[in-house]
Amino acid sequence: MAGKQVIEDIERQISRLMDEHRRASQSRDELASECLSLKKENRELQERIKALESELSLMELSAGLAAGDNRNRDKARARVNRLMREVDRCIAIVGKKGLTD
Repeated sequence: MAGKQVIEDIERQISRLMDEHRRASQSRDELASECLSLKKENRELQERIKALESELSLMELSAGLAAGDNRNRDKARARVNRLMREVDRCIAIVGKKGLTD
Protein backbone atom coordinates (compact mmCIF):
# COMPACT_ATOMS: atom_id res chain seq x y z
CA MET A 1 0.00 0.00 0.00
CA ALA A 2 2.80 2.42 0.78
CA GLY A 3 4.13 2.02 -2.76
CA LYS A 4 0.76 2.93 -4.21
CA GLN A 5 0.63 6.07 -2.03
CA VAL A 6 4.09 7.14 -3.20
CA ILE A 7 3.07 6.69 -6.84
CA GLU A 8 -0.11 8.74 -6.32
CA ASP A 9 1.92 11.52 -4.64
CA ILE A 10 4.36 11.54 -7.54
CA GLU A 11 1.48 11.67 -10.04
CA ARG A 12 -0.04 14.67 -8.18
CA GLN A 13 3.30 16.45 -8.13
CA ILE A 14 3.82 15.79 -11.84
CA SER A 15 0.33 17.08 -12.59
CA ARG A 16 0.96 20.20 -10.49
CA LEU A 17 4.30 20.82 -12.20
CA MET A 18 2.72 20.41 -15.63
CA ASP A 19 0.03 22.96 -14.72
CA GLU A 20 2.67 25.38 -13.45
CA HIS A 21 4.69 24.89 -16.62
CA ARG A 22 1.63 25.56 -18.79
CA ARG A 23 0.83 28.76 -16.86
CA ALA A 24 4.46 29.90 -17.02
CA SER A 25 4.54 29.27 -20.79
CA GLN A 26 1.34 31.24 -21.30
CA SER A 27 2.69 34.09 -19.21
CA ARG A 28 5.96 34.07 -21.19
CA ASP A 29 4.06 34.19 -24.49
CA GLU A 30 1.89 37.08 -23.29
CA LEU A 31 4.94 39.02 -22.07
CA ALA A 32 6.78 38.41 -25.35
CA SER A 33 3.79 39.70 -27.27
CA GLU A 34 3.55 42.76 -25.02
CA CYS A 35 7.29 43.35 -25.45
CA LEU A 36 6.95 43.33 -29.25
CA SER A 37 4.02 45.70 -29.05
CA LEU A 38 5.92 48.10 -26.80
CA LYS A 39 8.96 47.99 -29.08
CA LYS A 40 6.76 48.88 -32.05
CA GLU A 41 5.16 51.73 -30.12
CA ASN A 42 8.60 52.95 -29.05
CA ARG A 43 9.82 53.00 -32.68
CA GLU A 44 6.73 54.93 -33.75
CA LEU A 45 7.19 57.44 -30.94
CA GLN A 46 10.89 57.87 -31.78
CA GLU A 47 9.97 58.56 -35.40
CA ARG A 48 7.35 61.07 -34.25
CA ILE A 49 9.92 62.79 -32.03
CA LYS A 50 12.33 63.09 -34.96
CA ALA A 51 9.59 64.53 -37.17
CA LEU A 52 8.58 67.04 -34.51
CA GLU A 53 12.19 68.03 -33.86
CA SER A 54 12.65 68.60 -37.58
CA GLU A 55 9.47 70.64 -37.73
CA LEU A 56 10.56 72.69 -34.73
CA SER A 57 13.94 73.30 -36.29
CA LEU A 58 12.32 74.52 -39.50
CA MET A 59 9.97 76.76 -37.58
CA GLU A 60 12.86 78.26 -35.61
CA LEU A 61 14.75 78.76 -38.86
CA SER A 62 11.85 80.50 -40.55
CA ALA A 63 11.19 82.63 -37.46
CA GLY A 64 14.84 83.62 -37.35
CA LEU A 65 14.94 84.49 -41.04
CA ALA A 66 11.62 86.33 -41.07
CA ALA A 67 12.28 88.66 -38.22
CA GLY A 68 13.12 88.59 -34.62
CA ASP A 69 15.93 89.35 -32.31
CA ASN A 70 19.57 88.98 -33.22
CA ARG A 71 19.87 85.72 -31.32
CA ASN A 72 17.23 83.98 -33.47
CA ARG A 73 18.66 85.50 -36.62
CA ASP A 74 22.15 84.28 -35.72
CA LYS A 75 20.84 80.80 -34.99
CA ALA A 76 19.00 80.78 -38.32
CA ARG A 77 22.09 81.88 -40.22
CA ALA A 78 24.19 79.25 -38.47
CA ARG A 79 21.61 76.59 -39.42
CA VAL A 80 21.55 77.74 -43.05
CA ASN A 81 25.35 77.69 -43.15
CA ARG A 82 25.39 74.18 -41.68
CA LEU A 83 22.87 73.01 -44.28
CA MET A 84 24.90 74.57 -47.07
CA ARG A 85 28.07 72.80 -45.89
CA GLU A 86 26.15 69.53 -45.79
CA VAL A 87 24.88 70.06 -49.33
CA ASP A 88 28.43 70.87 -50.46
CA ARG A 89 29.68 67.63 -48.89
CA CYS A 90 26.94 65.67 -50.65
CA ILE A 91 27.80 67.26 -53.98
CA ALA A 92 31.47 66.41 -53.46
CA ILE A 93 30.59 62.79 -52.68
CA VAL A 94 28.38 62.51 -55.76
CA GLY A 95 31.13 64.09 -57.84
CA LYS A 96 33.69 61.57 -56.59
CA LYS A 97 31.36 58.66 -57.28
CA GLY A 98 30.86 59.96 -60.81
CA LEU A 99 34.60 59.79 -61.41
CA THR A 100 34.87 56.21 -60.17
CA ASP A 101 31.91 54.87 -62.16
